[in-house]
Amino acid sequence: MRVYRTVLATLLVALALVVQVSVLARLQLPGAVPDLLLLTVLALALVYGHVSGCLVGFGAGLLADLAPPADHAVGRYALVLCLVGYAAGLTRPEGGQHRSATVPMLVVAVGAASSTLLYAGVGALVGDTAARHVGLTHLLVTATIYDLLLAPFTVPLMMALARRLESDPLAAESGSGGSSAESATGWLAGAGSGLLGPRSPRRSRYGKGGRFGGQRSTLLSRSARNRAGRIKGVKRL
Repeated sequence: MRVYRTVLATLLVALALVVQVSVLARLQLPGAVPDLLLLTVLALALVYGHVSGCLVGFGAGLLADLAPPADHAVGRYALVLCLVGYAAGLTRPEGGQHRSATVPMLVVAVGAASSTLLYAGVGALVGDTAARHVGLTHLLVTATIYDLLLAPFTVPLMMALARRLESDPLAAESGSGGSSAESATGWLAGAGSGLLGPRSPRRSRYGKGGRFGGQRSTLLSRSARNRAGRIKGVKRL
């Protein structure tokens, strides 16, 4: 990952985690909680691809595992978001931009459902059976609905910000360097013409000489035409 990608991903993940813990987790909605951290990982994976999505998902999940309200094993949500980010990044087109909002919304729906299932599955492997008591089906439905309702207000903004920072700053610097090189070339050309300025009188003398030479060549051509006319006249006689 490039430096600006890492900085942007860190800022967005940190902001999403703060909002997730301090606001969304306290809404006391029925069923699951809207997962802004998951939406952040999906948005960055849709722009940056599967490798960056995997790395961002692992880092975001690890931060969520270490956040104070977490009561599960460390690395559980990191594994889930790592897999979800990798899978979401595979849907990134070759051009780097989706033509419509259908594919991102489908990715959000599938990501919300698969993250809930994976989280419950990993919990079952480590002996956490909390999802069974709450109701896995209820969690699955509510998590998908909440994330789909929150996605139109968050995912497009994060994707647009990631695309805007995707332009290579080195290319911009090289472009500006090219323009400065052209201006420097023009400056040198102007300076060269200024240095050659004092030679203009000599050029003017050469110009006069050239004008005299032109008059001389004109006279020679006239005399040649006159001789040719006389020769033609002799032939006619």
